Amino acid sequence: MAYQICPYDTQNNYGLSGKMNLQITTASLQHFGPSEEHALSMASSINLILSTSETPEIAWHTISQTVLTPRHPFPLHLFLFQTLFPTWPQDPVAPAWMPSQELINEANITHFMQENHLDNIEALHKFSIEDRGHFWEKMIKKLGIIFHQPPSAIVDLSQGATKPNWLPHATMNIVSSCFTASKQKTALIYQDQLGHIHSMSYQDLSTLVNRIANSFTSLGFKPGNRIAIISPMHHLAIATYLGIIKMGGVVVSIADSFSAEEIQTRLDISGASGIVTQDRVFNLSKTFPLYQKVKEACGALTTRPKVIVMQQENVSLAPNDIHWDDFLVNTTSYDAINLQAMSPCNILFSSGTTATPKAIVWDHTTPIKVASDAFFHQNIQPRDVLSWPTNLGWMMGPWLIFAALINQATIAITAYSPKERAFGEFIQNAKVTMLGTVPTLVAYWRQSNCMANLNWQAIKCFSSSGECSNPVDMLYLMSMAHYKPIIEYCGGTEIGGAYISSTMTVPNCPSLFTTKVIGMDFVILDDASRPASIGEVAIVPPALGLSSTLLNADHFKVYFENMPIFNGTLLRRHGDQIKQWPSGQYSILGRVDDTMNLGGIKISAAEIERVLTGFPNIKEVAAIAVAPKNNGPHVLVIFAATDIGLDKEETIKTMQQKINQELNPLFKIHDLVFISELPKTSSNKIMRRSLRAEYMSLH
Repeated sequence: MAYQICPYDTQNNYGLSGKMNLQITTASLQHFGPSEEHALSMASSINLILSTSETPEIAWHTISQTVLTPRHPFPLHLFLFQTLFPTWPQDPVAPAWMPSQELINEANITHFMQENHLDNIEALHKFSIEDRGHFWEKMIKKLGIIFHQPPSAIVDLSQGATKPNWLPHATMNIVSSCFTASKQKTALIYQDQLGHIHSMSYQDLSTLVNRIANSFTSLGFKPGNRIAIISPMHHLAIATYLGIIKMGGVVVSIADSFSAEEIQTRLDISGASGIVTQDRVFNLSKTFPLYQKVKEACGALTTRPKVIVMQQENVSLAPNDIHWDDFLVNTTSYDAINLQAMSPCNILFSSGTTATPKAIVWDHTTPIKVASDAFFHQNIQPRDVLSWPTNLGWMMGPWLIFAALINQATIAITAYSPKERAFGEFIQNAKVTMLGTVPTLVAYWRQSNCMANLNWQAIKCFSSSGECSNPVDMLYLMSMAHYKPIIEYCGGTEIGGAYISSTMTVPNCPSLFTTKVIGMDFVILDDASRPASIGEVAIVPPALGLSSTLLNADHFKVYFENMPIFNGTLLRRHGDQIKQWPSGQYSILGRVDDTMNLGGIKISAAEIERVLTGFPNIKEVAAIAVAPKNNGPHVLVIFAATDIGLDKEETIKTMQQKINQELNPLFKIHDLVFISELPKTSSNKIMRRSLRAEYMSLH
């Protein structure tokens, strides 16, 4: 089977054909810091590559792999990349990484295509959508999913595509499928607050999970009971998550960063009868009380859950609450409670920034979607070590657990904040091969330079999720590991993963998505609900992983009411705005709710923010549209996070010039507001509605 490494038409995209007609001068390189001798050597090597390369893609690939290193200042990387791709990032189709033939040959997605006689990713995606029964039958076998009683079919659609019954008549417990690796293999690498690194084998983790499941049973918890975890991501939290599910319980995921009032709201919605938490949270070398916050949240509930406290130090427990050491029994064997495949295993929440958060239910089939995504798109294999600075209160926490363990890989977690250099040192020392992140964090790394000169060579790929990414920041991230791809990954809690992503077998352009996720389909709709290249995303049901239940809202009304029918199927609402480029890749433009109309032209907040990212002394920006009190056209207001006193008028002038050059002169900045930090949800998404409300209250 032949695979095309570079599928883009370079002559059309870049106006370059034949040999590179470029020359890099020694002086231009010296401008970025190298000594004259080093700059002379670099210029000689680069110019030789340019003179012998037929396309900018080939030239860049050779330069990035043989000349540039992570120790070279990033502005030098950026200068060379933009020299080769002069219209980037306005024209974003510029591959910064290309897969080797060896990687393509060894990739999970390649082997799966070969086994099923499929010629390319498009054919694989079509197979996964049009013949979902056979596809998921093969994928379930490939992932080693364990059933107590096998399903009678893959999906029962007798109630329609909006109410699928996945794996009917099957009984299972998804935790059983998390322990198919060798017992001696490392399941978990974790670092404590003192910086000590520990590891747990699959056998050790399984034993701890069994002890926890027995402990809940001994306290009187039964299958179906809902137990909240309000804790940072550490080894006991992961084992507790698996232990609750193994005993037939339902995890209630609540981020430890929430206020007592927000925690109380989520406990009330879920009806949790138990809580696992800890006494304190460590963040940026500071400690914050957590158990006290949980006690305050419980005080407002009609029925108080039993609270189990990990890592207690000089904390007085309320009556009936229990310390971890008193909770954990020594019985090390436990037979998983097997349930119907679509029985709940996890309740997660939407951000709830504008209204009551939606309580989204994951069932025992959802992790199959997670593991499948990781298998195809992040190319997770048993030798991999996965790390993602996250929390069990955000879907990427459970995602990390299932993506790693079902694929027989290793999880790596640390108590250090991802804004601390110690986090980067842990990634280096644990030899992480897939590092997940959010764009805001990458922007911080670039601004602060806190991860400079670390050895991240073990990383084979990054993955980015949670918000729209900035191409320049993503190029910076790639450079930190000597140019490794970034698997952009966009979906949501109610999807159980992503609907659009990238793969390790095609060239990787910073911030761009290359393919629909295997097993899930979507269409792009314009304002008239017609298929388009730019517009709102609508998911095509059914698809394994899509939620079917909300605890506190009408699921059909939220996702299907007033949606159009496409090819005989009622589409499912999602809310992202997306653009497909002529080359076939995609850009996420943000949420439809964050689209603004400026000068009679629609533009997303994310597009404006991308252009305005990277200004000196500005950490990040947020764009909002505000309706004037005289009911005139909406005006553009920029919030800029900075710790430095900047000249407002001069900054507006500079920002406006960028907007004029790269977007449209009609997008006039009405006002600029300096702020120390942008308000964020617990999953690091900018709360633009809060900014809009704050601005309108003052003007």
